[in-house]
Amino acid sequence: MATALAPEVVISHDSAVSPTSNRRRFTAAYKMKILEEIDRCNHHGDIGALLRREGLYSSQLAAWRRAREQGDLATRAALVRRRGPKPKQVDPGKERSDKKIAELERELARAVKRAERAEALVEVQKKVSALLDQIDQVHRLKLDAKLERSDLSDDEITGQR
Repeated sequence: MATALAPEVVISHDSAVSPTSNRRRFTAAYKMKILEEIDRCNHHGDIGALLRREGLYSSQLAAWRRAREQGDLATRAALVRRRGPKPKQVDPGKERSDKKIAELERELARAVKRAERAEALVEVQKKVSALLDQIDQVHRLKLDAKLERSDLSDDEITGQR
């Protein structure tokens, strides 16, 4: 039932707007063509008219000019600024050098441990030598005391028979 306030008309949703938007992508040739046209604009308002006609923004124009000045307009990667985290650049030479550095650091750590053990061994040897010298001195003192008390021959002192 249609009333005067609410007519019975079915409205279709056939609009020109799509439910999902797509980002526009411009080729390097198109960008160069637009930049050349902009360079030829002499009158006040020509650039604005060109931007409106092409549906572009002045920020895009500035980015394209910067890319052209840097010589990056030919490379797609320099023109399209990707959103999100930047991918890591893998350099095979750097990867090899990192592995080599890690290997050399492990080798250095092993050499340092060996040197520390050798130094500790030398210290122990010095202490043992000092103790043996003390024992030898005590033994000589005892031998000298025996010599004074008794009449031993030189062969008995040296331990030979």
